[in-house]
Amino acid sequence: MSSGSSLLVQRQAWIFDLDGTLTQPVHDFDHIRRELGIAQNDDILATLAALPEDEKQQRAAQLNDLELYYAEQARPAPGVLELLECLAESSCQLGILTRNTREIALSSLEAIGALRYFDASAVLGRDDARPKPDAHGIQLLLEKWSCNPEQAVMVGDYCHDLASGRAAGAFTVHVDDRDRHWPELTDLRVESLSELAKWLR
Repeated sequence: MSSGSSLLVQRQAWIFDLDGTLTQPVHDFDHIRRELGIAQNDDILATLAALPEDEKQQRAAQLNDLELYYAEQARPAPGVLELLECLAESSCQLGILTRNTREIALSSLEAIGALRYFDASAVLGRDDARPKPDAHGIQLLLEKWSCNPEQAVMVGDYCHDLASGRAAGAFTVHVDDRDRHWPELTDLRVESLSELAKWLR
């Protein structure tokens, strides 16, 4: 067993990003920004948060509709059910930390056949915790589970996921088959969840 594998198998608190990590990437963020009137490189949630209240509520409802559309198209990432089953068999705590709402996240999990692995209270969206890269959501889940950061793993496909994990003191796993690398935030990089599952055997 490698040192990386040893570090993973003894950790019992697993937190996942959702879109692009447990699901195949389907979100067209350029389209979402155009529909919301947001500049191409601006952060969607931060931009909406800065709007006057009436406009904020209107755009938030529009964002929810767009995200629900994409949630209904969610498809499982390769190896996702294999990995979640492996973790469930090891009695690991499983959570989701997403910048979507909890309702939309639950819809996505149902669409990919993974809803049974997650307690709804461990699915945290943007209304439940400060959005990534803030570590707040990870801290809330660890408190809920009575776990410490040394027991935690944060799995995601983007730098915000890894930064939140690093800030919380969790082991960070970057899942990506594209040429994107954040080595300063990453403890382990794999190309798929299937590959990650192999580290647990």
